[in-house]
This record gives sequence, structure tokens and C-alpha cells, in this order.
Amino acid sequence: MSTATPAPSSRRCSRTRWIASPKSSRVEVNASTRLLAVIGDPVAHSLSPSMHNAAIGVLGLDAVYVALRTPAPALVTVLAALAAVGGAGNVTVPHKEAAERCVARKTDVCARVGACNTFWTEQGALVGDNTDVAGILAALRQLGADGAGSWLLVGTGGAARAVAVAAAAAKANLHVLSRDAGRARDFADWARQQGTHAAAARGTLEPDIAINATPAGLKDTDPLPLDPDSAARLHAALDLVYAPGGTRWVRTLTAAGVRAQDGREVLVHQGAAAFARFFPDQTAPLEVMRATVNRALGA
Repeated sequence: MSTATPAPSSRRCSRTRWIASPKSSRVEVNASTRLLAVIGDPVAHSLSPSMHNAAIGVLGLDAVYVALRTPAPALVTVLAALAAVGGAGNVTVPHKEAAERCVARKTDVCARVGACNTFWTEQGALVGDNTDVAGILAALRQLGADGAGSWLLVGTGGAARAVAVAAAAAKANLHVLSRDAGRARDFADWARQQGTHAAAARGTLEPDIAINATPAGLKDTDPLPLDPDSAARLHAALDLVYAPGGTRWVRTLTAAGVRAQDGREVLVHQGAAAFARFFPDQTAPLEVMRATVNRALGA
């Protein structure tokens, strides 16, 4: 694929014309443009199109990334259509687990998590991966945490599964906290099958790292996922939810002197890992992707 020398205000490639400014990008497409998409329901809130299109534009690639609202009954049809045209993309709620069952082949991480958030086409068939695990580990490194030690995980849903596999990779001890003690025990049992040292949280805990994998925090009126008074010994905290200005939990912990970050770094790093799957001969422009996300969130 050839790339022409860009003019000061634009970057062109042989098939796709990008007109870019610091705050927006516009792309002209034709029949040869590669289609990438994020699929979910709802999906209008997703920052993935802005983030990936910014990266595509900087590199002058002949591709476009869109959001496709995909009701559950249409998931198989949409994935098959993308495979037929050599497409690729990402999967968001509530389809990650179902997508893992739809792909023809999957990475070991995807199979262990039981959820697919990234897919691409090889020889007409979809291959699935889960880059959330890489995103979580990278976000922790961004906070200066190597991941070892004791983790407290709040939640037992799909996002929590990626945290558990990340904990196994970091050789961390995982304590699972849920409002339903039975679900916490069941999740810990599953996590141990993935090679994680895991148990349901009991009594007083002094974790090195706390991770919120619940939706709590999307609104400032939501209850905090973890009492800040129990966070005195925390080295770092990661909220998988992201919001303009950071979530209330992150703001509260930061004010208490804890290194804390919302889910934007997970989004950026999992996106960069996915981009490498989409374009294996390219290096994802991480800073461009981060700046796009921060701008969208008003940071």
C-alpha cells in the first residue's frame, strides 16, 4: 500500500483521503477501503471509532472504523458479513461472550477469558482475541504497579474475567469481592481453573491493588465500589469504568494519596493491542490514541 507525502493540513494514501485537524478527522472511502467496526448494543457511546480513526489517519492507511449497533439476534449475521469482506474490529457489551463462541479460531487468552473483544479475518475466517487483559496490565504499569502482590477485585462479570486472567499473568493473589458471596466463591473457583491464585474476599484485607470491574461509578450518584477507608495501604487502584474528569472513586482515592486511574488507559492500551492485530505491519500510534480519548473525555 503506497502512502503519499502529506500536505501540512492533510495526509493522503492512494485510496483514502484524510482531512485532519487536531480535533477532528474526516475520511473519504471507496470500494477498496478496508472496513473495521465496533459492534455492541448500545454502541453510540463508544470512543473506539474516534480513537482508531485518529490512528488510521496519522498512518495514512486505507481503512475506516465505524460503530455498528448490533442487537443480539443479528450478531452472527454481522460477524459473518464482516468476515466475508475481510473486515476486523472490536466487540463491546453485551456481546463479548457470544462473539467468543462465533469466531472460527481464537487465541489462548480469548479462550481462557471466555470473551472476545477483538477480531480480524484470516483466509475468510474470523480469528478472535481478548486484548482487555493486555490493556489491564499496561494500565497498571502506567500507574507504576508491576502487578505482583495482592489484588482486590470488585465484581464477577465479564470484565472481571479479564482481570482474573491478568492476575494469573502477573502471578498475583486475587481476592474477589461481590455483594453476592456465592457468586464471589463461584468466580474464585473459575479463576483458579485459569491458573489464578484466587479466593472470595473475607474479613479485613490490605490489598496492594484494587480493581473495580462493576458498572458502579458511571454516575457520581452511584455508590463507591470500595470504601475509601479500607484503602489506606493501597499502592494503586484501577477503575475499568471511565468518565469525564475521572470517576468519583478515582477522584476520592487520588485525594487520599492513592495512585488511581479510570478505565481510559485500559481502553487505549487494549485498543493499541487490537490495532496491532488489524495492521500487523504497523506500530500503533499510542500517544495519538491516548490524546484522542483524553480529548473526548475532556481531560
